[in-house]
Amino acid sequence: MDKPLPFDAAESLKLDNQLCFALYSTQLAMNKLYRGLLKALDLTYPQYLVMLVLWEQDQRTVSDIGERLFLDSATLTPLLKRLEAAGLVSRRRATADERQVVISLTDAGRALRAKAADVPQQIGCAVACSLDEAKALHGRLNQLRENLGRAAR
Repeated sequence: MDKPLPFDAAESLKLDNQLCFALYSTQLAMNKLYRGLLKALDLTYPQYLVMLVLWEQDQRTVSDIGERLFLDSATLTPLLKRLEAAGLVSRRRATADERQVVISLTDAGRALRAKAADVPQQIGCAVACSLDEAKALHGRLNQLRENLGRAAR
């Protein structure tokens, strides 16, 4: 027969007390908001992230983009192919190392940046916290990701 869990253990196993669930359900809410905003751009959220990386610096290798987004090439390649089919990026083999694929923005991909310019502001309004609070939360989440990454290694 199972022993009853001590009170602290019982509390720690409640769904609403799980940090992972708070992060997961927040991610779902954030993705739902982004889905609505990105529909006008005809982008999915992962595609938007790739575009953000390329708007920061064009002509990046698939591995560079993957490192920046914490995605492996198996996840990234089909996403990049869809962006290429949409006419937003082009893919070509690197001349120095043909094993590498360089992703570049097309004119349409560069033009999409102006259309996406108000997305961060709309997200900021939805978050409904001050700029200082948002920056602090951003810093805490980045630190949490680093800590979890170290623990997983």
